[in-house]
Amino acid sequence: MPAPVNRFKQALAAGHMQYGCWAGFADPYPTEVMASAGFDWLVIDGEHAPNNIRSIMAQLQVLEGKPDSHPVVRLPMGEAWLIKQALDIGAQTLLIPMVESADQAQDLVRAMRYPPEGIRGSGAALARASRFAAIPDYIRTANDQMCLLVQVETVKGMEALDAILAVEGVDGVFIGPSDLAADMGHRGDSTHPDVRAAIKDALGRIKASDKAPGILALDHDTASDYRDWGAQFLAVGIDVVLLARAARDLAARWTKG
Repeated sequence: MPAPVNRFKQALAAGHMQYGCWAGFADPYPTEVMASAGFDWLVIDGEHAPNNIRSIMAQLQVLEGKPDSHPVVRLPMGEAWLIKQALDIGAQTLLIPMVESADQAQDLVRAMRYPPEGIRGSGAALARASRFAAIPDYIRTANDQMCLLVQVETVKGMEALDAILAVEGVDGVFIGPSDLAADMGHRGDSTHPDVRAAIKDALGRIKASDKAPGILALDHDTASDYRDWGAQFLAVGIDVVLLARAARDLAARWTKG
């Protein structure tokens, strides 16, 4: 029996549009609610949400068997030991922030693969990824199902974009508008014309490569622009923000009328 097929990776390779949303509550219950909405993918955020390896695992567990909402695990950093733990608990798609060079991207590719292609430790009998050794061919077949998405979100990263796009094993490049805006001197303003121009250029260059372009937007018009500029895996919301906005609107309707 081989490793489970990564259908999100297949969809990206086939050029299919994938709409997603952030899952930032760091808890399986709201993540399961989000899975009922029908998004193609959900980001379990370990960078800016208060997740740890156990809470990420709990969310992977509630998403298992829900093929319409593929889990994308965003780690806080691209450390090989943390990548190994995330893969062993069952993640197949990782989103790694602050990638600024082809060498860094290549190291991430190797961290996600068993030898000889990589450096991932092969203790899969302990791991839920192999269903605790119930998938006998897991180690032999897992490499092909790993999906690496790298975040390019600094001026240095944008300067290295073409080199990053040439790295075999990178499946998609995600542009981080907020961090990019800050690094360009427009902190808190990803709508600045210079930032938008940089994003449009980057999405177009990624689209012209064999990688999938990705990005996050929090309003309809911006998301539509990003889609028109070539974004293929497009996050259109954050669950925490959705709840906060709805709660504030409801409160304002009743308490400030």
